[in-house]
Amino acid sequence: MLKRFFNYCKESYEELAHKTTWPTRSELFNSAIVVLTASLLIAVVVFVMDFAFQHLMEFIYPN
Repeated sequence: MLKRFFNYCKESYEELAHKTTWPTRSELFNSAIVVLTASLLIAVVVFVMDFAFQHLMEFIYPN
């Protein structure tokens, strides 16, 4: 059982160290910018929809 665990760890390390293609710093930076931009855009859209529906509900159900 313990031998299988160590074998698994060794194979995992070998795969990560030698078979995995890691992104370059430039690719990573560009991907981060895309994710940040998309997140901000979605946040703005949700904010605008929330604001609009809040005012619509206040118009329909005044206090």
